[in-house]
Amino acid sequence: MPTPDFVLAMREHVGHALLPLVGVTAVVFDEQRRLLLHRRSDDGTWATPGGILEPGEQPAAGLVREVYEETGLRVLPERIVSVVTEEPFAYPNGDRVQFLDIAFRCRPIEGVARPADDESLEVRWFPLDGLPPMGAAILRRIGHAVQEGEAWFVPPPPSAA
Repeated sequence: MPTPDFVLAMREHVGHALLPLVGVTAVVFDEQRRLLLHRRSDDGTWATPGGILEPGEQPAAGLVREVYEETGLRVLPERIVSVVTEEPFAYPNGDRVQFLDIAFRCRPIEGVARPADDESLEVRWFPLDGLPPMGAAILRRIGHAVQEGEAWFVPPPPSAA
């Protein structure tokens, strides 16, 4: 995945230090309740589409942009399903990041699912009972999107109230 220019500019100042970034994730269901996934070109794993917001970009607009860039589909975000600060991690080059991820349940409105850029090796629709292996955070977001109701978040500890 190419690193956005604004992140490269920050890295010039902070090196490999931890950067907090805002990410968006699309959990896209079609009319048959199949889930849209793409196989990432950076590590070959299956994942929900998404990415990093650009400075000043609204989450829903960034989500629509990311899904289109990766899958060729235009989507309509229907609701936020979760807001979570993920655990920090390091990329192979040593850059450390921590994402605040905003996951949206979406539906497709235009286009054909296909690899639309060099970030996706494959793009496919999967039935929920036939998902490929994926990471725990992605599966958690999918689980929240399947449920009806309010967005999920980690509640504050009792002492913070």
